[in-house]
Amino acid sequence: MHYENDENYFRGYEWWLMREAKKRNPNITLIGLPWAFPGWVGHGKNWPYDFPDITAYYVVSWVIGAKQYHDLDIDYIGIWNERSFDAKYIKLLRYTLDKYGLDEVKIIASDNLWEPITSHVLQDKELSDAVDVIGAHYPGTTTVMDALKTEKKLWSSEDYSTFNDEVGGGCWARILNQNYVNGRMTSTISWNLVASYYENLPFGRDGLMTAEEPWSGNYVVESPIWITAHTTQFTQPGWTYLQTVGHLKNGGSYVALTDRNGNLTVVIETMTHDHSVCIRPPLVPFEVTPQKVTFYLKGSFASISQLQLWKSRFDFKTKKPVFFQKLDPVKISDGSFTLSLDVDEVYTISTITTAQKGAYPDPPPSAPFPKLYKDDFNVRKSASKAPDFADQTGVFEYFINLTDPGPHVFTLRQVVTQRPVTWVADADQTISVIGDYSWQNITVTCDVFIESAKTGGVFIAARVDKGGSDVRRSKGIFFWVFADGTYKVTSDIQGEIVLDKGKSGTSSDIWYTLSITIKGDSSSGMLNGSPLWKSGMVSVPKNGWAAVGTSSFELAQFDNFSIEAE
Repeated sequence: MHYENDENYFRGYEWWLMREAKKRNPNITLIGLPWAFPGWVGHGKNWPYDFPDITAYYVVSWVIGAKQYHDLDIDYIGIWNERSFDAKYIKLLRYTLDKYGLDEVKIIASDNLWEPITSHVLQDKELSDAVDVIGAHYPGTTTVMDALKTEKKLWSSEDYSTFNDEVGGGCWARILNQNYVNGRMTSTISWNLVASYYENLPFGRDGLMTAEEPWSGNYVVESPIWITAHTTQFTQPGWTYLQTVGHLKNGGSYVALTDRNGNLTVVIETMTHDHSVCIRPPLVPFEVTPQKVTFYLKGSFASISQLQLWKSRFDFKTKKPVFFQKLDPVKISDGSFTLSLDVDEVYTISTITTAQKGAYPDPPPSAPFPKLYKDDFNVRKSASKAPDFADQTGVFEYFINLTDPGPHVFTLRQVVTQRPVTWVADADQTISVIGDYSWQNITVTCDVFIESAKTGGVFIAARVDKGGSDVRRSKGIFFWVFADGTYKVTSDIQGEIVLDKGKSGTSSDIWYTLSITIKGDSSSGMLNGSPLWKSGMVSVPKNGWAAVGTSSFELAQFDNFSIEAE
């Protein structure tokens, strides 16, 4: 809902992603968590709680739309990612969900720290009744006493966020176990699922696997995927952790889970400190050494005669790791079994016999972004994203220009006209980046169309060096034209470090062709094929992405985008 009277349940990739996930596992859990809200929700303020009925309406509309348009049942909904919560809003969200028959949708709060949400829940019965799960982010495997006192489910509702090399895999192995052993958290959610964004953006490759080259189709199934399998192929949501969990004598940890129907799964990890460091919080020193451990099966598990055994071994010396390897079943003798554990290993011992590593064809080879690139946006569907463009502030969507019978019927349009209620500080300008971050010498060309009379402005850019939460500090070469008939060239997105400026004769509602060429230490720009400016490269990064954008949150269109890089 870009605007208050605007509903479109086919924007973005999340609907597709949820549908594809359900195809593979119909029982997978779906959770929605707002990181930001459209500006109209906050009535122009960077705060979503002044009008809690509007915020609840917006969130519940999304839940209803998921079911109505995609047959997706959302299981849980959050409040506001890593920002303040409001007790009145949480209660109203619960009331609104119930009013629309969505009493099965549960609420997680507050996707930040354990406090102050836990003390509020303990002191406010109505709030406690509304909240189903206490969710903390990056808890470092520990909880607080007040969280335990709530007697609610405790989740690490965002964790990991670590570069997905083998140390990242070790981080994931350690916290998947120790979040329960140390903190009694029964769910650990990785941010993010798949690293499918330019690697030089913040948190590059902080996903369970990597798929960051849509132009080549290359992807990499990284070690965290197989570490995940050690738990998820042998348990399901609804299984119960046994109380007999803990730390091993020589370091490492173990957990045990059951479906209460006779099945048992034990997961063991022996990750050493330096091979399991997560991005946050800091990890205090600890020692792990090789050991033999014996497990005793009692009660309803005493009759088990053998257990399936799967193993992963990180190998930081010879760089020959083994992930998710099926070994011979463990024979149970007199109700016990013994394992010899080395350091940096993960084991699963389970009654579940259906686990499999599976097989997949080799992905296409990795390739750099094409040096010659064109997109005319001639796609007959509106409100979808163009491939390869990565919006950092604002939203750039395919647009069908019904009023233009000429060459610009199908375009790319920036559609956000009001600053959102943000998670972190977006830029005051909109920007979408594209290409290879290592590019230096480059020509970027694009047709542009300003829609805001007198005040509007658009830019094309090259050597853009920052995005994500750092987007406000982006440097590069930005070539702006404005509806008031002027242009300027700056080395920053905020338009303050001016390298050149002057008259351009540009206005709104007319198409213009802009072009930037950067070669070595000089840059130049053309308007409609004629030279307009030349400049040195003061305070300009040595490399970066190409980009398009607008001078404010305003409607504007782009067409016939092209790149020539050396």
